[in-house]
Amino acid sequence: MRSRNDPVQPPIPPAIRRFVLTSIASVPHLEALLLLRAAESQVWTAAQVAGRLYVGEAAALVLLDDLCHAAMLHCADGVYAYHPATPSLRATIDSLAELYARHLVDITHLIHSRLERQAQHFADAFRWRKET
Repeated sequence: MRSRNDPVQPPIPPAIRRFVLTSIASVPHLEALLLLRAAESQVWTAAQVAGRLYVGEAAALVLLDDLCHAAMLHCADGVYAYHPATPSLRATIDSLAELYARHLVDITHLIHSRLERQAQHFADAFRWRKET
């Protein structure tokens, strides 16, 4: 049991929060990343990922290509494998995977909050403003 003087740990550490906000475009991106991470020695096609994530093959291809461009996967000849470019990126993804298993709702809310802010910024760009 926690005493009143014990600091409450935030569910998402600042470093993971920054990583999610800057590097994870959507929940399906995260799910694709974690799927490949869970079977690190396996290579995947877009069709296989699509079947496991219940998305269309074209959508899976976009997810996988985005993760490749972010240096989280290795891509060659239409197959994809989990292979973060650096040990620190691997450690961050490992931490995110552990945290996601315990705080799925918090992580998904964080991803959605980013998407909602982007949509609002886009909408604000088209808002008519009264000239004074």
